[in-house]
Amino acid sequence: MSEHNGEMIAGKNPVLEALRSGREINKLWIAEGVKKTGVNELLDLARERGVLVQFVPKKKVDQLSDANHQGIVASVAAYHYAEIEDLFNAAKEKNEDPFFLILDELEDPHNLGSIMRTADAIGVHGIIIPKRRAVGLTAVVAKASTGAIEHVPVVRVTNLAQTVDELKDRGVWIAGTDAKGSVDYRKMDATLPLAVIIGSEGRGMSRLLKEKCDFLYHLPMVGHVNSLNASVAAALLMYEVYRKRQEKNG
Repeated sequence: MSEHNGEMIAGKNPVLEALRSGREINKLWIAEGVKKTGVNELLDLARERGVLVQFVPKKKVDQLSDANHQGIVASVAAYHYAEIEDLFNAAKEKNEDPFFLILDELEDPHNLGSIMRTADAIGVHGIIIPKRRAVGLTAVVAKASTGAIEHVPVVRVTNLAQTVDELKDRGVWIAGTDAKGSVDYRKMDATLPLAVIIGSEGRGMSRLLKEKCDFLYHLPMVGHVNSLNASVAAALLMYEVYRKRQEKNG
């Protein structure tokens, strides 16, 4: 894999989204035998962008990526992280109150990709992740996000607690989840400028971040398990914010 630099992304839709978003793509490999009708738009966009396209044996594509590549792999420039200011600007451009997600040491790339997919679907203005002990923007995340990685700004910060303080200073309210002594998430006031913290898969939200929350909510459960997958919990909370904001705006 020495003939490329940067990340590899695999699969028709992730590569298509990268091309559509104007992402810098170094090279595109397509396995011989892939149906041309299925990749016509991809080839047209690659031609427009001046991207080098190479048709190679499927074995070569297998060597380039062990993901479910559908015979299509691209070498792209590494993902760029946004700044906090970019998230506020994204909200301002839409004339909406900020709605951010803060992911506290999420480690599973599939969870991050899935969260990004929902975040894009409901118009979250950006995601904040820590630099340490957490998954970043990788090829696996890109694949799991089915292209959402190209549209949802992600900020990577050194200290989440300090970032939360900065958001509060700028008028953003902080919500988190806690099973004990908290309010049903359906009673959430989602019309405020808001950042929702999602805890890590195993440990949940850190004590320090929990203490900084203005609101704590729980997701009611009547079964035998006591927690939901992080991406599922995030999706429920995101859609509750979306629903309440839609109601407010008529």
